[in-house]
Amino acid sequence: MSQELARPAATPPSADAARNTDNLYEVWGDTVDARHLVLAIVVSAIVSLGAYGLALLILGGLVESMQMAKAYAMLFGILGCLGGGAISAMLFKPKRDVVEHVADPAFREQVVGDLLKEYGSLGRLEETSPEVVAELHELGLYELFRDAQAREERAREPGAEADMNTRESLVLSGGRS
Repeated sequence: MSQELARPAATPPSADAARNTDNLYEVWGDTVDARHLVLAIVVSAIVSLGAYGLALLILGGLVESMQMAKAYAMLFGILGCLGGGAISAMLFKPKRDVVEHVADPAFREQVVGDLLKEYGSLGRLEETSPEVVAELHELGLYELFRDAQAREERAREPGAEADMNTRESLVLSGGRS
């Protein structure tokens, strides 16, 4: 079983084209700078081994058994690993480029159309809880569902079906009779 632990990171083009990405690698799904990774390992090793050695020195005189002093010192060494990780996190900032993209409005309309075909009705926004409405606003989907609800209500009006059939035939024929 061969697992790739590190590979050159594929960075998307960004506005900062002058940024050097030659030393960026992807390790376990995260983008890291090779120099900062090596420095973080060194910092963590120094802090954890320092905590282990200091604890062994102090506990060697306090605990009767040297074996118990080593065991407790190992616990301090593990805490030193966590401390080294925290120090490294403060020293070396993330190298991620977060790229947000906006979904295609036509695709969103298609998804709402598919939902209407599958379930028949999406319900009414007025009957939806305030939390869901707030989330729809936050995601920019409220207007989409409001428009779908309005189209659905217009389609239910008497005579609307004949009007829709006329409109569909005009669209299919390109507006020619």
